[in-house]
Amino acid sequence: MKPVKNISQKETIELLNKCWMTHDGMWFFHCLQKLGIEETNRINKSAIKSLSFIEIERIKNMLGFNIAIVNNDDFIHFFKEAYSFIIPDFMTVKLGYSEQNKITWEFAKEKCFAYAGVKRLGVIDKYECGVLYRIKCWLEALGIKYKFAPESDLCLMYHKGYCSGEIQLFLQTE
Repeated sequence: MKPVKNISQKETIELLNKCWMTHDGMWFFHCLQKLGIEETNRINKSAIKSLSFIEIERIKNMLGFNIAIVNNDDFIHFFKEAYSFIIPDFMTVKLGYSEQNKITWEFAKEKCFAYAGVKRLGVIDKYECGVLYRIKCWLEALGIKYKFAPESDLCLMYHKGYCSGEIQLFLQTE
């Protein structure tokens, strides 16, 4: 047996996020069985929205980040720190900062954890993406106006064959 003191921070983050995502997936599955995909999508988005505001406050408190995010540098500083423990490697998303006030995202082809799980459930054609919605809600919780391109509620991986794009942030520029 491996002593807890020999478990790295990265392993701990990965485990906790996998457990949380498994809970999320089981929650989704049981709602789907009882309520169907339309109502499950609605409840899922309601849960994400209410969680995101609490989540962002907890992250800000943990990081000691108590300033308002008004420019790109503030956002990048906060997001890079938060990203390191909220979005572990198994989520297989690449984020980039291509230019001032823009974030890019890309999931490897058919490697999105949510896509894979919902596809197994047989409702991927009607699934409203909770992953990108969660990012939107984080931005709202931070008071940041944004625009996603492409804009879609449905799963991009299923409907477009890819899941990548950019998020324009409307922040002050230096």
